[in-house]
Amino acid sequence: MLKTLLSSLHRFAEVVAAGLLAIIFVAFIVQIALRYLFNWPVGWTAELSVVAWLWLVLWGAAFVLKDEEEIRIDFLSAHAGRRARIVMGIVGSASIVVLFGMSLPAAYDYVSFMKVEKSSYLNTRFDVLFSIYIIFSVAVIARNLWNLGQLLLGKDPAGIDAIQTTAPR
Repeated sequence: MLKTLLSSLHRFAEVVAAGLLAIIFVAFIVQIALRYLFNWPVGWTAELSVVAWLWLVLWGAAFVLKDEEEIRIDFLSAHAGRRARIVMGIVGSASIVVLFGMSLPAAYDYVSFMKVEKSSYLNTRFDVLFSIYIIFSVAVIARNLWNLGQLLLGKDPAGIDAIQTTAPR
């Protein structure tokens, strides 16, 4: 049942990301049409595209992208033994949890403070627009806490098997 719930949530996250991509595409086409067909340049389309892109990148990194799909520089861990990979994973995950955890109060304060500003064309408060960063930070912390727990149980870091098939030991 938990697996079904997680699968449904992941599917929902993918749909949201696809919707954001569609918004960017439609705003881009509308901008071109208004500017070149009707000689009516508008700014709201560019602002909408930037906001949707910001949300798409952080939403996708938080909820759509799987650990094994992330780009990593792993030339050290790819050539290390199992125990060394686990230790490196523990150090990396713990570092991310600590650093994001330390930055979360300041990020929250900044995003909350931005309620005094509004976007130029969409007239949307910046705290609403930037709230995705808080969501992203909490998701990164949660994901790395999960990874840390798995590593402390002795499980090899995710995605290492794909690397081991191509990299020499």
